[in-house]
Amino acid sequence: MTEIFQEYAEDNDSGALLASLRVVARVRGISEIAEKTGMTRQGLQKALSSNGNPRLENINSIMKALEYCLISCPAD
Repeated sequence: MTEIFQEYAEDNDSGALLASLRVVARVRGISEIAEKTGMTRQGLQKALSSNGNPRLENINSIMKALEYCLISCPAD
C-alpha cells in the first residue's frame, strides 16, 4: 500500500491509484469490503473504477476496511 501511494504522490495518476486499490479490494473480497464501508458492491466497484471519482470519505472508508489509514508525511 505504501508503494501504491508513493507512486501516486509522484505521478498524480488517480486512475492508477484506484486500479491498485481495486486489485487489493478484489483480493480481500469486494463483498466484505463493501459491507465494512457501508457501500453497495456496485458502488464500491464504481468508486474504484478507472473512471471513478470517489469522495475522500469513501477512500478513507475503503482504506479502513483494508486495515490501513491515511496519514500525512512531509514530501521529499
